[in-house]
Amino acid sequence: MTPRLSRVPAFPVLRPALRHVALACALAACQPAFWGAAQATPAQASGASATSAVARGVLQQVASVEGITEYRLPNGLQVLLIPDDSKPTTTVNMTYRVGSRHENYGETGMAHLLEHLLFKGSPRHPTVWAEFNKRGLRANGTTWFDRTNYFASFAANEDNLQWYLQWQADAMVNSFIARKDLDSEMTVVRNEMEMGENNPGRILFEKTLATMYQWHNYGKSTIGARTDVEGVNIERLKAFYRTHYQPGNATLIVSGKFDPAKVKAWVGQYFGPLKASRQPRPAQYTLEAVQDGERAVTLRRVGGVPLLYAGYHIMPGPSADYAAVELLNIILADTPSGRLHKALTEKQLASAVFSFSEGLHDPGFVLLGAQLGPGQDVDAASQALVRTIESVAQQPITAEELERARAKWLKDWDVGFADPQHVGVALSEAVAQGDWRLYFLLRDRVKAMPLADVQRVATQYLVPANRTLGRYEPTTAPQRAPAPAMADVSREMQAFKPQAAAEAGESFVATPENIDARTQRITLPSGLKLALLPKATRGQAVKLTLALRHGDEPSLKGWGEAPSALAALLDKGTARMSRQQVQDRLDALQTDLSIGQSPGVIQVQLNSRRAQLPQAIELLGQLLREASLPADVLEEVRRQALTGLEAQRKEPEAVLANAIGRHGNPYPRGDVRHARTFDEIEQDWKSLTLAQVRGYRDKFLGVSHGDMAVVGDFDAAAVQAAVQKAFEGWRSPSAFQRVPEPWVAPQPTRMVLTTPDKQNAAMSVALPLALSDRHPDYAALMLANHLFGAGGDSRLWNRIREKEGLSYNVYSTVQWNQVENNSEWGAEAIFAPQNRAKVEKAFREELSRSLQDGFTAQELEAGKRSLLNFRQLARAQDARIAAGWVQNLFLGRTFADSARVDRELKALTLQQVNEAWKRHIQTQDLVMGFAGDFKGETSGTPPKP
Repeated sequence: MTPRLSRVPAFPVLRPALRHVALACALAACQPAFWGAAQATPAQASGASATSAVARGVLQQVASVEGITEYRLPNGLQVLLIPDDSKPTTTVNMTYRVGSRHENYGETGMAHLLEHLLFKGSPRHPTVWAEFNKRGLRANGTTWFDRTNYFASFAANEDNLQWYLQWQADAMVNSFIARKDLDSEMTVVRNEMEMGENNPGRILFEKTLATMYQWHNYGKSTIGARTDVEGVNIERLKAFYRTHYQPGNATLIVSGKFDPAKVKAWVGQYFGPLKASRQPRPAQYTLEAVQDGERAVTLRRVGGVPLLYAGYHIMPGPSADYAAVELLNIILADTPSGRLHKALTEKQLASAVFSFSEGLHDPGFVLLGAQLGPGQDVDAASQALVRTIESVAQQPITAEELERARAKWLKDWDVGFADPQHVGVALSEAVAQGDWRLYFLLRDRVKAMPLADVQRVATQYLVPANRTLGRYEPTTAPQRAPAPAMADVSREMQAFKPQAAAEAGESFVATPENIDARTQRITLPSGLKLALLPKATRGQAVKLTLALRHGDEPSLKGWGEAPSALAALLDKGTARMSRQQVQDRLDALQTDLSIGQSPGVIQVQLNSRRAQLPQAIELLGQLLREASLPADVLEEVRRQALTGLEAQRKEPEAVLANAIGRHGNPYPRGDVRHARTFDEIEQDWKSLTLAQVRGYRDKFLGVSHGDMAVVGDFDAAAVQAAVQKAFEGWRSPSAFQRVPEPWVAPQPTRMVLTTPDKQNAAMSVALPLALSDRHPDYAALMLANHLFGAGGDSRLWNRIREKEGLSYNVYSTVQWNQVENNSEWGAEAIFAPQNRAKVEKAFREELSRSLQDGFTAQELEAGKRSLLNFRQLARAQDARIAAGWVQNLFLGRTFADSARVDRELKALTLQQVNEAWKRHIQTQDLVMGFAGDFKGETSGTPPKP
């Protein structure tokens, strides 16, 4: 439940990961009282009342575009149905056309507060979080400038779908919006604010928009002013709710696997009786005046690294010109082709560059920026940033730049459209702009956007007088941007011609038995083990995962950051292709590629399409076998790593994780199991040479000990042939033996670390367990942890988040080792520094109570259903199946193990769960740490640097 800042550029210093997954959901299906006569069938009802009840629930079809059908109820509710049987999940998204743009004086943050309070329930649904968790729904709510939305994804299940529709109908008109709930949630909202206050990038984002917008509400933070939120009048909040939460102001979107006829009937039954509002919503007419001179804002706080934003006002999202802005984002800020990357990153004026814009209902903004590393000149970077952005008149956009950007943008759009869960939620933005079909119209405009229009938009809007930056520079010849204007959506839609609907995939049942039965397992002559699971998917999407395992304990010693650098350089060019050619080829193949590493493993994730997959595999083979490992890119990677490291040194969560990771670590410097200090990490990056990176590649890389899984829409024979050809003869130069990770006895301690000038603090708890996922207590301890801190109805969540409102996020988890008896149980929470004692007290009390009294039979049964639903949902994700097969190939397992664990979970008794919890969670062995601005308070024994 958050303000929607997830698309703000996510660099290490910004870290705006503010979209909170609101732990998931569903209740026993009880029907709200207001449904009344609508529950009766026409045969049961009589006279005019029966006729009117039926009429209120009749959906009228309005339009059908590319597999999406629009309906309307007489009360004004808009309904979009997107059936797709290719993925056994369902997503329901309710979007209200209300956001921070609709708030009046003194009401900032009100839309966001309502988002929180809707989850507090209604008379018919008083325990929403518990129901979400029991049914295994992954649910969320977000608030943005023009809209608020509530969505849930779950394994296809008609009971859950029907219940969620009932709750949404009830929540629309019957939510409590009570003073007691507002009071209990207030500290949670404050903690959410404090979490954002720790993030310089997010605060600079808010300050920049506030400087850009003097009159329009886009200049006000969605989370609101602290005084407005804390002083909100409950009756005024209820009035805001009644004004904006009504059928005619809402769009219900259902996507994925479901029966359209049943969904239409349920929608008519539950939403049809809701009355259309007789009170019209207030008209919105404020437009920001054209900016008439450069503006500036400076933010100064402790920690982090320098950051620059250059903000420019632009047109509304529905405007035909907005497609040009989307393309300019890529032309200017993409890596490595973007103009800003070449002017700043490659010339070592900044460690990274970025761009962010979003189509909004009213005239919006584009932000272009740069992140600097320690020691880089802010003045020089800001001059280069502005000069590069505003030089388009003197250095026009080229046809090559436009076509490269167009290919990348369309590839990303196609990838998103292939995922029904993504489409179901992404349509919220188009709905908020005025018409859901804008989602497709923008794509068509990007396809057709001529070079002359891109150049015109850049020349008109990217001008000094329209700029907001961290400094002020007067000018004698101001150049003005076009005057703002509202978009006529009806006129804009006249030229729209929908394309044919995307081909639907098969109805795949994602049970462990079916996954095993449909998967082909092969060992190639090179030694590479291969798992192939072909199945028809929407948009012919396919996921590939590859793990190249290598080395052993002695041979992996002393390489420092060479493995990390190698993973970052493998896709940056080959002997036959430049870095840009590689990126262009990936875009042409509609393929995304990411490469990472962990000790002794190079990991590859590849997302592609059926027709392009064999060529993508060929390209992957060339990258891994012939990587050029360019020296200039190594320097770029080094600068970015050092920049991220510097940002983490003052972050409470990072400082605490580093300290707890080092506590009790017995391994010497150079061992891959050694937990390094920040200084040691910095030293490793600074001392790294290109010869070391190449030496690591030459010594270890090959597929002899590799595991690959492919899941999705592909021809198995063609893919097997492509893999065999791409990696034929590429054997590993050295032996492989997994580095052992034996259990180390706990060294209990309590540490309190100070991170000055941080308004958010962190708690972390760790307990080494002499267990693996093969231990007889595996299922019991997994379920016990779910009841204590992993589920949405858990003890920790209910006490610390719901009851006392101390933390925005609190949870516990078990990191299971799949080989040795060496796992770890842990817990984490964030909170305001002044609440440290309360958080610790609540955590210790709940842990002691669970160990002393155990869990209840009611918790056990609800937890079983919840955990099994979550496991089922995970198996419905192709990427998760691919990752699971890669691990199974390495361990010699199949998904039959997953089925076995499901059976063990179902059969667990309350005694087994409570005894496992008491047997393994020993409070005297806990490693507990706190980090934050605690005004000089320290205790415990933090590890030495």
